[in-house]
Amino acid sequence: MECLSKSNARRPVVNVGKISRLTKEDDLVIVPGKVLGGGIISHKVTVGAYSFSDKGSWKIQKAGGSAMSLREFIEKFPDGKGVIMIGG
Repeated sequence: MECLSKSNARRPVVNVGKISRLTKEDDLVIVPGKVLGGGIISHKVTVGAYSFSDKGSWKIQKAGGSAMSLREFIEKFPDGKGVIMIGG
């Protein structure tokens, strides 16, 4: 994953609203950057990301989903089957 070797300033930034638009209930999502709290998410998704803003993590959890580090996500879903990657 080439984007993980970039500096923090060059990693993708994704709002929860974009995750909401591109996913459906119970999807698995990986973001090789930071998840921010812009927008609305109203369905449960599991998101693994390099980092989360407090509001981004809170909105995902409020919708019934999970916000976890990339390490946790990869350990839980090592085969990557059915995982959607969302970048900036």
